[in-house]
Amino acid sequence: MKQRVISAALAAAFLSIPVAGLAQETDLAKRVEQLAAELEKVKAELAAQRAQAAAAAPRADVPAPSVAPAVAPAQPAPAAPLAASTVFSGYGEVNYNHPVRNAGGAQTDLRRAVIGIQHRFDDKTKVVAEFEWEHAIASASDSGESAIEQMYVEREFNGGLRGRAGLFLMPVGLLNQNHEPTAYYGVERNFVETAIIPTTWREAGVGLSGEFGDGFAWDAGLTTGFDLGKWDPASGEGRESPLGAIHQEGQLAKSRDLSLHGALNWRGYPGLLVGGSVFSGKAGHKTTDFPANDARVTLAELHTRYTPGAWDLSALWAYGRISNTDALNTTFVGNPTPVPSSFAGWYLQAAYKLWQGADYALSPFARFESFNTARSYAQLPAGLGVPTTPYERVATVGANLTVAQGVVLKADYQKFRQDKTLDRVNLGVGFSY
Repeated sequence: MKQRVISAALAAAFLSIPVAGLAQETDLAKRVEQLAAELEKVKAELAAQRAQAAAAAPRADVPAPSVAPAVAPAQPAPAAPLAASTVFSGYGEVNYNHPVRNAGGAQTDLRRAVIGIQHRFDDKTKVVAEFEWEHAIASASDSGESAIEQMYVEREFNGGLRGRAGLFLMPVGLLNQNHEPTAYYGVERNFVETAIIPTTWREAGVGLSGEFGDGFAWDAGLTTGFDLGKWDPASGEGRESPLGAIHQEGQLAKSRDLSLHGALNWRGYPGLLVGGSVFSGKAGHKTTDFPANDARVTLAELHTRYTPGAWDLSALWAYGRISNTDALNTTFVGNPTPVPSSFAGWYLQAAYKLWQGADYALSPFARFESFNTARSYAQLPAGLGVPTTPYERVATVGANLTVAQGVVLKADYQKFRQDKTLDRVNLGVGFSY
């Protein structure tokens, strides 16, 4: 068949080229000779392929042996182990904030960019790492930050039990382990899971997790904790987030006092999640002459999320306590930010998928939250203490517009009850993959 096609092409070449002089005839003859040589080469290759196929095929005139050869019967091949593989992921966001009472304070920020790497050694062992950059530029003279958000090894054992060791996110709340911009509503992360529960909160240590009947999942671990020696009473960092101000983030973390955590979640009903967690550990680390060596940090939270149909409803409550801070706060007298003995907050949120097209989905939402980073202080002598602060209450209304799988545009308005100068309009774009 191939020979007839090539022959037809030769004939067409002869008929389509006009003879216009001896030079053209010479060129045509050369091309014909070249095509003929190529045709012979193809024929030789086809003949060699036929000979190989004939040698491999069983001969019809040779009968099969009547007695099987003395070899062990073939055994089924064992299942091949999962090959090693590496997967890259990432997320990022750019946000615009416009205070309605201070137009000059409007700013745009590349809030964060994260690259994740997950390498699986086999079907039971993997390593997970995430590298984060905040505020576009990280240097000694800039506001940016470069950090390792996670880096741990995980091994799965029999019965679905999983163990991990390294630097990993705490299984606390709804946001800490699922904080990509496509995973939450609003341009900024909510205040309760930022000011009361620090974000993104990670500790170095070991952990176990697993599931048991009726939709229950659990997590537990022994990790590093907080360092109360990092508290700066002269700055406002502790007012923004008490635990965020003393978070060690796995950087030369003091580890004389380790911490325990546990979490339990239930997903036994379609679309419903109910859970909670507790974290507790000392934060003094037996530092020499430190007046709060027995101080203990404890944080507890309860959360729920329900997604019936187009609705997405969620709620969270969190309460934190730092004990035995009275002696330490005595040394801070005259400074604006002593260590609080308790802090707390809660929020309610409702979102509805109003419209969905082939590539788009529009989800308006509303959230109301109440939080206090200085709910109470340890008792100090009269005239030396700092008054507690009132609860800040923030109402947020806005919408998420998904424009592609993993890409979202956001807009919202936030109204503050106590500090009205913080009222603002926010715009943002985020992605995750």
